[in-house]
Amino acid sequence: MESLGNRGFWKAGHVGTLLTSLFYFDMCFAVWTINAAMAPYISEHFKLSPAETGLMLAVPTFAGSALRIPLGILAQYVGRKFTAQINMGIVAIGLFLSFFLTNTLTGVAAMGVLLGVAGASFGVALSLGSGWYPPKYKGLAMGIAGAGNSGAVIASLFAPALAKAFGWQLVYEFAILPMLVAMVLMHIFAKEPPDREERHRFADYLKILVSRDAWVFNLMYMLTFGGYIGLTSFLPTLFYSQYSIPKESVGQYAAGIIVMASILRIAGGGVADKVGGLRMLLGLSAITILLTLAASTLPASPLVMVIILALCFSAMGAGNGAVFQLVPLRFKNTTAVASSLVGEFGGLAGAFLPYAMGIGKEATGTFAPGFLAGSVLALAVLVALLVVTGQWTANWVGAGGKALQVDEPRPVAIEQTGMAA
Repeated sequence: MESLGNRGFWKAGHVGTLLTSLFYFDMCFAVWTINAAMAPYISEHFKLSPAETGLMLAVPTFAGSALRIPLGILAQYVGRKFTAQINMGIVAIGLFLSFFLTNTLTGVAAMGVLLGVAGASFGVALSLGSGWYPPKYKGLAMGIAGAGNSGAVIASLFAPALAKAFGWQLVYEFAILPMLVAMVLMHIFAKEPPDREERHRFADYLKILVSRDAWVFNLMYMLTFGGYIGLTSFLPTLFYSQYSIPKESVGQYAAGIIVMASILRIAGGGVADKVGGLRMLLGLSAITILLTLAASTLPASPLVMVIILALCFSAMGAGNGAVFQLVPLRFKNTTAVASSLVGEFGGLAGAFLPYAMGIGKEATGTFAPGFLAGSVLALAVLVALLVVTGQWTANWVGAGGKALQVDEPRPVAIEQTGMAA
């Protein structure tokens, strides 16, 4: 892979924009998953059942996913940097409103919607961060910007400790400061990328919704990101309920698992640049099937479960990078919208998973059904990849999913705006 020490990569784009995009997404992701990190405290405070806990955790994920397309379309019209700053400003205001919202369960649900605004940052952050980089480095650039999902580690490590020390309702207020820091850094160091995407009519953007290729990407991302964010949201509850880990310590078990996905997302993007995202995703889907089946056995030792989930998260993280090595190659002129679309449906799967875990626990007395749902999804992705790989490599991407080189004979291309099905 193109290593992070490769001078050609760092000279090829704008480092300030890439790193501030990473930090923006990192802080937003931490805010987006803050309820998940504090779930044992919130559940105990309101005496929630497993299904109610799952529903509470699903609200931020669902809201963040639903808002990704509108934010991506806004970025097409006013610019990605300005959209990111608007996004962070709304998040900061939402965190301040926690003073008035977190005394009731209904208020916590409303707070979850506001936290979802942070989760909507995905497509804008990745498109902004990678916008300065040529196709041969897109996977690595997207992987670096997308590594902001490590914000879940920040939430997992700090939110439970702060909740124990100051009460969970004040943790939202502590999160305002890093969000403001991210706004300032982006204002100073980021520049709008030169690949300003061609503006289309609003109706044209909606045509991406009926693109078959977009829906295949959606399915891939339902597994690689939906599985990641869904399990990330449920890890504290899993370790607290299944393994009786103290509330203030669950983050330590979850953090090591989550960080693997963030590291492997960068590596996955870089490796996909070299060997092809399609080739990677085929292998990673098969690995995920095996690991989710192993997790569904709910091993007695929490350390064994940590190892299984760390490997599973690694596969999903690398898959994240591989998917977004491919997206800007297929949707060159509408990357922000296409990324937001793919991110939206991936996140919606993540919203379903915590609820499925809770419902499964209530119905069967075990969390196994939730993990088995992941096995079924991974199998569906594997089948879809086998169906489309031949057509994709014949039309718009090189062997195995690698970017076509400038001097390489170009296949008969599908329209790259993403408007064709």
